[in-house]
Amino acid sequence: MSNILIIKHGSLGDIAQASGAIQDIYENNKDHKLYVMTSKPYLDLYKKNPLITDVILDKRLSRFNLIYLYLLMRKIKKLKFIKVFDLQNSSRTSFYKKVLFPNSNYNSWSSSETTLPSNTTKEEFDKLSVLERFDHQLKISGLNTKHTLKPNFGWSCSDISEINSKFKLGKYIILFPFCSPHLHLKKWPYYNELIKLIKGELKNEYKVVIAPGPNELQEAQNFNAECILDNGKSLKIPQLSSLIKNSSFVVANDTGPAHMSAHLGVKGIALFGSHTTAYKVSIEREKFKAIQVTDLKKLSARKVFEKIIL
Repeated sequence: MSNILIIKHGSLGDIAQASGAIQDIYENNKDHKLYVMTSKPYLDLYKKNPLITDVILDKRLSRFNLIYLYLLMRKIKKLKFIKVFDLQNSSRTSFYKKVLFPNSNYNSWSSSETTLPSNTTKEEFDKLSVLERFDHQLKISGLNTKHTLKPNFGWSCSDISEINSKFKLGKYIILFPFCSPHLHLKKWPYYNELIKLIKGELKNEYKVVIAPGPNELQEAQNFNAECILDNGKSLKIPQLSSLIKNSSFVVANDTGPAHMSAHLGVKGIALFGSHTTAYKVSIEREKFKAIQVTDLKKLSARKVFEKIIL
């Protein structure tokens, strides 16, 4: 039995998107052990994946940190990987290829670079959606793909019965009004107006909740919704997955939780401005849709409320 390495550093939404590709890599290589190299925020999460033999931590320190780079490369070489699937496709992982497999092609190092169609530029190829690019990469690498275009993030869920009991969660709508400070173009500004519509017109049949991340606890106080925490702390990713999975509906900005929701198979909508398109990030699924506008400030709460299908 030989070893295969999958590289996926993040982010959270990208981890959810890659679930189908990882499942296809596993199903095409059941006689091999799968390892994932990831960054610290997703180390414990990947340890939950039953398809993964073990997880390698990449601290992603500077490439000029020669001691760290030497130790990481030594660890990788010791496992004698027969093939690497680079699902991160970043400049860092391209650098790793040059160090580990300097003369390799898609037979030993599968990436968007090594599987790029001969008649297509990288810029043209990147116009495809995320999942279409994964699908192409794996097919060129000789894999049959059944799940890549239909990721299932269900493996990430954990038991949250105590949280359900504490907050008396029956039927609830979960909102994700947050986003990184430097990505303000992704932020829809009318969540409180939406909360008012939900509570008023649905006669409090559904509880409205939010689940802030560690850096969003202060901002969470600005919303008239119940804040779901675990002993005063933000939910861990598996807890958040279960909270989303059990919800009646999700409304979110284009952030990690929106992509989790899409690939957990729940009903919901993601709100997109001009920063990108729903197609490009492969977020629309059978039950999860998107509202695309040129300016999120011009998207009314009423318009969003009318898209909530319970």
